[in-house]
Amino acid sequence: MTTTRLTRYDRSMLRLMNDRRAATWYATAARRRLAVAAHVTLTVVIGGLMTRFFLAEGEPLWTVTAVLLLPWMVATGVINGATRGLLELRERALDERQSAERSRVLARSHRVTTLLLAAVAVALLITGGTAGDAPKAYAAPLLIAVLVVHWVMPLWVAGLRAQDEPADDDDVLEPGILGR
Repeated sequence: MTTTRLTRYDRSMLRLMNDRRAATWYATAARRRLAVAAHVTLTVVIGGLMTRFFLAEGEPLWTVTAVLLLPWMVATGVINGATRGLLELRERALDERQSAERSRVLARSHRVTTLLLAAVAVALLITGGTAGDAPKAYAAPLLIAVLVVHWVMPLWVAGLRAQDEPADDDDVLEPGILGR
């Protein structure tokens, strides 16, 4: 930790992010990958529904979107718990290892979203070139989708990079104990 004093907010967030009561949800790499996959899927579905609301003249399904937001928030909490709040805590509440890991996560997610933004721009240019006109109706939803992915990509990368918790000392036999 740094020498900067933690505020009451910092201490409460640190306690919350290090609460291990729900650790079974993200105890293994497979469970963490499942949580990230669920979060990605829910983000795509919610984004698709929002795009449909934006583009379609039909009746909006706000209740479906609101219902899907609850599991999305749970998945967000699971990933935050797995990373011990790596992206949610302020810099002063992180130790040197966590700060370095945060920098690596942000750098990797920045590279991925840069490639995604380039792919979207190329797709819009190709579509506009073949159709003879830029697809203006799809530009705003696509750019919003890339913005959302840019916002949540660090969480996904951190969730995929999170390591298993070290084994408890009680589970490991100490040398010399057997000889007594």
